[in-house]
Amino acid sequence: MAGYFSIFLFFATLVTGVVWALDKFVWAPKRKLAIADAEAQAGGELPQEAVAKFNKQNGASEFAIEIFPVVAFVFVLRSFLYEPFQIPSGSMMPTLLVGDFILVEKFSYGLKNPLDSSNLVEFEGPQRGDIAVFKYPDNPTIDYIKRVIGLPGDRVIYRNKNLYILPKCQEGQACSKNYQQVAMEPVESEQVFAKGSYRLQELHEDLLGEKQHNILISPMQPDFVNAYFEQASTQRDEWVVPEDSYFVMGDNRDNSQDSRFWGFVPRENLVGEAVAIWMSFEFEREADSALPQFIPTGVRFERIGGIE
Repeated sequence: MAGYFSIFLFFATLVTGVVWALDKFVWAPKRKLAIADAEAQAGGELPQEAVAKFNKQNGASEFAIEIFPVVAFVFVLRSFLYEPFQIPSGSMMPTLLVGDFILVEKFSYGLKNPLDSSNLVEFEGPQRGDIAVFKYPDNPTIDYIKRVIGLPGDRVIYRNKNLYILPKCQEGQACSKNYQQVAMEPVESEQVFAKGSYRLQELHEDLLGEKQHNILISPMQPDFVNAYFEQASTQRDEWVVPEDSYFVMGDNRDNSQDSRFWGFVPRENLVGEAVAIWMSFEFEREADSALPQFIPTGVRFERIGGIE
């Protein structure tokens, strides 16, 4: 749906822009000439009613000219600068909640063609810990949002709910063969997260000193290793990130379909970095409520702001 809207915006900008240009450089000068000729024949200035008649525009043209600046602004803003997204699931809890409306910085990792999402200009790729929006590799019409865990060349292990990373050896530096366990510490929080009857444990995670944030795990839930994406020449719970690809995971570790299950995110699938929450709604209506479930029950003003 987002892709179709981008195409619609492009053609709306193109059509209204052509009409605006024709009016400014062709039709408006012709109207001025017509008024000048009429005034020459009348031997003086025409009444305002007559001038207005000469300046009268076609209704469709007038509408296109008026909305062109707005459509063009929205097209540039949404295609190259910032795009709003809604969080539809709990896979990124506790960082992002259902009902959060976020802004995605489209130029963080490069500039893309708004029609086919091909790269126009590439910038530096995501950093470890970034919250990235990307096209789901198995169905590029769907946008996913996850946290970047593994960079190109990294080795990643997720075993017994513990995360281990062996960063890619940098040129000119001594290479380590020892995985670094990602540090996690329990968090005391007033907010309780649960899945069904099971309470989720909130932990503070330090991604090798590059980014700190909170995650959720379900101590009673198994890791479903048999469902993991299987990469050749590695163990079932170990992955080597290919070049120009990224390994991503949800912060709600036991309730997220991510790279552990379907593989890596190619660089060309990246949409941008989630940088802020601009609105957050609560949806806590009882099932027997007379009002539809999609109507918010409140606004979480305290959540509005930057994203860690």
